[in-house]
Parts: sequence; C-alpha cells; structure tokens
Amino acid sequence: MQKLISGLSQFQKSDYQHKQSLFAELAHGQSPHTLFITCSDSRIDPNLITRSDPGDIFVLRNAGNLIPRKGQASGEAATIEYAIKALKVQDIVVCGHSGCGAMNAVLQAGSCDELPAVAAWLQNTDGLTQRTLQRNGEQSPERMLELVIQENVRMQLENLEAMRCVADALSSDQVQLHGWAYDIGSGNVEMLDREQDAFVPLSEATFGEIDGSTSGYA
Repeated sequence: MQKLISGLSQFQKSDYQHKQSLFAELAHGQSPHTLFITCSDSRIDPNLITRSDPGDIFVLRNAGNLIPRKGQASGEAATIEYAIKALKVQDIVVCGHSGCGAMNAVLQAGSCDELPAVAAWLQNTDGLTQRTLQRNGEQSPERMLELVIQENVRMQLENLEAMRCVADALSSDQVQLHGWAYDIGSGNVEMLDREQDAFVPLSEATFGEIDGSTSGYA
C-alpha cells in the first residue's frame, strides 16, 4: 500500500501538473475513440502499450478478455453497450496476450477445481480447444497456448458480432473490430488479418489496411 500512496503523491506533484488542462477538460466528460477489451493480467497496461492519454480509450478488463455469449446479462455487455451507444466509440480492440493464465487453464482440465468462480467464468470459452485443434492440429504445449490465445480472440470477436448493439454499429459503419495478440516479452503485437485468416505483425499493417476491411474486422 505504501508504494501506491507514494506513487499517487508523485502523480499529483508531477504527471497531474503537466497535464492539468487535460484533466480539467476530462472533469466535464469523456469521449474515448476506442473500446479496448483485454485481460485483467497485471502485466498488461493498455494506456502504456498504446501511449494513450486519459480519456482516449474506454477499457474493459476481465480474466481472459472474454465477452459472455449473446443473451447473458453482464457487466461486460453493459460496458460494451454503453461504449457504442453512449460514447460512440469508433473502434473496438480485443487484445489477448502471451502467457495468459486463463487460456492456460482452458488447456489444463481440472486446473480450476479449487476456483469454482473461475471455472464457471471460463465456460464462456466452451469449444475453444477443439476449435484450435481443428484449425492447427496437434502442437507442442507452448505453441498450443499461443494458438489458443489467438483463437480466443477470434471467438470473442464473434461473440461481439452476435450482440445487437455491435451488429447495428457494424452495419452502419459506426465501428470497426480489431483482434490483437500482445507479446509481453518482446512488446510486439500481432493483429488478426481476416483476408489471410491469420495473425500478422501489426507493424506490417498500414492504416489503410486496418481501416479498410469491409467485414468490420482489422
């Protein structure tokens, strides 16, 4: 706790002072351009990795960056609906990450026997392992985790599309969907390229390629 208090003190004396006009503006409301859906993992900092200022991105985090399936009332559904209908975000990013504990649990049957709430939550990934095997075949454990992380991003994008508010926003070209996979060790990000049906380095994509997808996906 002392580290948090010390950090808050430094923020107030330094960072806040440097961006005082921004915070004064944000005190009257927000207009983020992007909804960023990612994992609760403490190693992921959406604002840091995208160099975003406060107010730029509306962040939704949970174990495994999951979107509950259509029809389930949840904080995730409420957040997504608010981001689209009230905040009018232009982009939605679903960002998985390397070494994801939730995805590792999906691969290890029985690993959540002592974590019943986690096990129930991960039911939102039912069929994920089978999908990954069908797409890629048998792989080493390390590679299988990487592929499950990517396949989970695909699955969650599909769950997003199944939501009425997202489908309506896509049909009216209000929003674009993007799938990312972030590697903690290297800092690299791969994005889902729908035409190739593969994850490719984000550094190889141009803004025209990212924004020009007719499917609503980057």
